[in-house]
Amino acid sequence: MSKSSLANAKCLPLIVVLFFHVAAAAGAREFRAADTQTADYPTVRAIVKMSELIEARTGGRHRIRVFHTRQLGEEKETIEQTRVGAIDINRTNVGPLGSLVPVADVLALPFLFRSIDHLHKVLDGPIGEEILASFERYGLIGLTFYDSGARSIYNSKLEIRTLADLKGLRIRVQQSDLMVEMIRALGAMPIELPYGQVETGLTAHIVDGAENNWPSYVTTNHYRAAPHYTLTEHTMSPEVLVMSLRAWQSLSDEDKTIFRAAARESNIFMRAQWNSLEAESRRKAQEAGVVIVSDVDRKPFEDAMAGVYRKAAANPAIAPLLDRIRQVK
Repeated sequence: MSKSSLANAKCLPLIVVLFFHVAAAAGAREFRAADTQTADYPTVRAIVKMSELIEARTGGRHRIRVFHTRQLGEEKETIEQTRVGAIDINRTNVGPLGSLVPVADVLALPFLFRSIDHLHKVLDGPIGEEILASFERYGLIGLTFYDSGARSIYNSKLEIRTLADLKGLRIRVQQSDLMVEMIRALGAMPIELPYGQVETGLTAHIVDGAENNWPSYVTTNHYRAAPHYTLTEHTMSPEVLVMSLRAWQSLSDEDKTIFRAAARESNIFMRAQWNSLEAESRRKAQEAGVVIVSDVDRKPFEDAMAGVYRKAAANPAIAPLLDRIRQVK
């Protein structure tokens, strides 16, 4: 063998190693994730946790970069961007998803869930799996649900104790037809505003109040402009983590399994983060002097939802789920 042939033979193993290294690197990807909440919010931390798990399990081939604090737009905008593949992963509430994925509305129906425990049993069971699976026909892959606590009504004008107290109040709602119907049924005037515009809406008196959970109420400083918080706990609509169908189809079967498992584990991580922030937020609101109305009679509020439920029961995609959800013990 000539010296040049011998040298080439010695280099062959290195060339093979480099070839496979370059091939693996070519399949590597940084996925873009959107979240409207701040960097330290439980949902953002959960997606970061998911990224850490994916990086470890793919040998660093894949990771997720989280664009938080509405850097990629408000929820309604990011949903559409995710659907067309401009955003890879998106955390959104199920409320704004209802106009695209009708079955998602069932999870946002007022007074449907008896408790957070009831909600978790639904989301972690067959019903939750079916709802996540139904997203695919709309260009999204449902990965997992995140907690969002119970949403209640707050305002700048008065303590709300009865339906009569709500009459005529301008209440901000998510960009969701269902939420508009709900607030209108309660006698208030629904005003659709993107999440990032609510603080300005309150301080500029464009709206009198809004409805949301404890962490959103406090971390956005809404509690300073609207210091009356009534524990209606009218909905427990969860957050959902979705992935663009285009991004999902770019993954190998093995990587799809890794992504799903990492998403589910990030859900467990998120719930612990959520419980801590919820308690801390309520304490901060109380210390700031927020008037918390906890003895409200919810029955008249529930009775006012009769029309909302008649409409939901007429939807063949939702009606069967209603009965099944109520039967979960």
